[in-house]
Formats: sequence, structure tokens, C-alpha cells
Amino acid sequence: MEKNIKLSDLKPGQSAVIKKFNSTEIFLKLMEMGCLPGEKVVLEQIAPLGDPVSISVAGYTLSLRLNEAEEIIVELIY
Repeated sequence: MEKNIKLSDLKPGQSAVIKKFNSTEIFLKLMEMGCLPGEKVVLEQIAPLGDPVSISVAGYTLSLRLNEAEEIIVELIY
């Protein structure tokens, strides 16, 4: 069962695979960091006020603003 959601909708500890980006700007930014469709991501933590979020991807931790995380479509890993 395929369930595509926004990265911003993940809860801490959930894993997903990047499917696509809704924004060319965020795609270019993440591509430069080696974060591409097909990469596994884990939502590590959410800041107390909900922004930013911290994800683990490609062997490192990355902080994203909430509006950036909303542009990344992922498929949950169960």
C-alpha cells in the first residue's frame, strides 16, 4: 500500500522514502546536499514551536524549515 504524504506530516521517529519535490527551489537545495528521490529519511525531532524540523538523511542530520518540509512528498515505511 502506497501512502504519499508531506514530510512535514511525519511524527518523530517515523521513516519514509522521498518520492518527489513540489518546489524546484527546494529540489535544487536538497540535491546539492545529496538528498534525492529514493533516499530514506527519518524525522528525528520537531522544534518546540513546530519549526524547524530535524531529519536524518544520507548519513547526516539536516534541519529544514516547516515550509520546506511541506514541499517534500514522501512514502511512509512501515
